[in-house]
Amino acid sequence: MERAAVFDVDGTLVDTNHLHVTTWWEAFRQAGHRVPMHAVHRAVGLASGDLVARLLGEDRDKEQDAELSAAHKALYGQYFDRLPALPGAGDLLRRLASDGWKVVLATSAGGPELGALRRAIDADDAIDATASADDVDAGKPAPEPVEHALELARVPAERAVFVGDTVWDMRAGSRAGVRCVGVLCGGLPRADLEEAGAEAVYADPADLLASLRGSPLA
Repeated sequence: MERAAVFDVDGTLVDTNHLHVTTWWEAFRQAGHRVPMHAVHRAVGLASGDLVARLLGEDRDKEQDAELSAAHKALYGQYFDRLPALPGAGDLLRRLASDGWKVVLATSAGGPELGALRRAIDADDAIDATASADDVDAGKPAPEPVEHALELARVPAERAVFVGDTVWDMRAGSRAGVRCVGVLCGGLPRADLEEAGAEAVYADPADLLASLRGSPLA
């Protein structure tokens, strides 16, 4: 039977989380909001609307949401030509593909942003499909992004593993019924990932690749 290895992208395969923190912080600042960077970091991984709601609250001026998202997107877009892949990212995907795994990306990125991320990873030959948050009604921590990835792979949850770097990833994977693997390169503590559902935690893609034999992706 086929198996699916589903990967979050930002903070998991590409070293972008702190770029997102800085550009969201600046977008909020330009709109007159003082939001601590540590709070932004904890919210990275949520869909834009959910991130804004979490940081500004339900009593915010919701008409400003689209402007904040557009400002973040414009600021972050300045880095598209130099997004750095995390150590071992492309090699890990190619190794899993050669081992018979169907590799699927599950990301909220789309359009030029997704193209920039895929160029950074440089492993298109190993990627079977990409599930975007634009294709589902709810982003992580809802299970829909992971479930959509499994639909694209045509693999049942019990034959899949989801790799991510945030608590939102771990909760989404757990709710979708897949085994979850965490990586620390997104900047969150091991304990947080484990509490959210990570069965195993590794430093980064290179560490997971070196430890593959004893991992859930063996």
